[in-house]
Amino acid sequence: MTLFSDVKFKSEDELLDKLFNTALKKCEDNIVSFGGRDVLVEGGGYEKIWLETQPMGGRMYAKKNITVALNNQLMFMEHRRKDGRIPGSIALEAGKVIPQFNKFQGFCFPEPALDMYFIANAGKDYLDELYECLEGFDKYLWENRDSDGDGCLESWCKYDTGEDNAVRYKNAPDAWSAEYPPEGFGIVPMASLDVMSYSYSSRYTLSRIAYLKGKEKLGDEWARLAGGVRARIREYLWDAEAHICFDRDKHHRKQKIITHNTLRAMYWGSIDKDMASKFVNDHLLNEKEFWTYMPLPSVSVSDPNFVNEPTNNWSGQCEALTYQRAINALEKYGYDHLIPYLGRKLFDAIGKDLLFVQQYDPFTGKPSVNEDTGGRNGYGPALLSVIEYMAAMYGVRRKENNLIWGCMQGTSYEYEQILGDDTYLIRNRDDETTAFINGNKIFGTKKNVKIITDLRGNVVKATDI
Repeated sequence: MTLFSDVKFKSEDELLDKLFNTALKKCEDNIVSFGGRDVLVEGGGYEKIWLETQPMGGRMYAKKNITVALNNQLMFMEHRRKDGRIPGSIALEAGKVIPQFNKFQGFCFPEPALDMYFIANAGKDYLDELYECLEGFDKYLWENRDSDGDGCLESWCKYDTGEDNAVRYKNAPDAWSAEYPPEGFGIVPMASLDVMSYSYSSRYTLSRIAYLKGKEKLGDEWARLAGGVRARIREYLWDAEAHICFDRDKHHRKQKIITHNTLRAMYWGSIDKDMASKFVNDHLLNEKEFWTYMPLPSVSVSDPNFVNEPTNNWSGQCEALTYQRAINALEKYGYDHLIPYLGRKLFDAIGKDLLFVQQYDPFTGKPSVNEDTGGRNGYGPALLSVIEYMAAMYGVRRKENNLIWGCMQGTSYEYEQILGDDTYLIRNRDDETTAFINGNKIFGTKKNVKIITDLRGNVVKATDI
């Protein structure tokens, strides 16, 4: 059963207030009917739903519209092939819904889809279908994407990992429809951190679903299989001296290009905590690599492969999609204190001109505005990143059977979230943050903290941000 939702935010900080409410309004322009079902397309010139963005984006939009958020999961589940493959994108052509299987296009799907089970009170049938979908996809990966038998799954084209125009792929095809590996290219088939992480995320989520169903042994088995993928990433793709993961080309040679993709692995949870710590400290927070004026370029600015290209290119500029993924990545590994900093950098880059575009210059924060695809205002990952960073800093989010309250000081604000019959309110006045559930006060604080409670408001954990 799908529930009603709504979200409201007002702040004395004029930029925050305008950004949040403009982002919500612009999201409405990205709602399109696909075969009679309203979905949130990517926007900004991208009129499809992509597997790398739209399940995650839909889950974030559940704050405003649970029905649309749920549809963004169901469209991919219901259009998977009999062999288990999930479409990398779904288009609408002449009123007809067309699933496309010429790339994976990222895989920010398993965790958001499971989140929607809780948020939408989606029921047993939804959980069963999600289980079958992920089980089938993981089987497909291991039957088809380890063509050389080295125990590491492969990317066969640029769009498999959503890295459009990335220099590191060299002459690899953009897309690849065939169910056999490409030949005659310099890099692909490429042993891939991202594609291995797709399997890890699937298997870990399968274990979670099994536990929810009360099937402990099955859950343990999926957890063991997920652990095997994580171990292989460490063994084959992690460089213990460089403190970063490197993909390997078709000749098994390490691609020693300093990309942000280890941060992607943190989104999926596919690397160990010590690996994440070394990557964050040595690379992510390095001002000569990823912690630039506007952080999170796709490739280290010190790497020869970095290209500061203002059009759609995953070789350089800061991507709104990376900001969107970074929240979950950093929270998973205990870097909550970095989230407000990144949020404020994104808010300032979008700025009073309200330019919600795909890319931002890492040295100036200037939005890359152009008329090619992705340079148009209204790009979904930028809109939803703003909404999600605001919620993480000043609002309340639901995660399974917990509530996560962001209690940033420094400005007066009020954030209200309605989910079904419940209303959650967080208010800051005179540098004191107070939280309410259905009008009942549950806590007050004067600290910059993230507070996790159960659904009744009992405090589970507090984390300094």
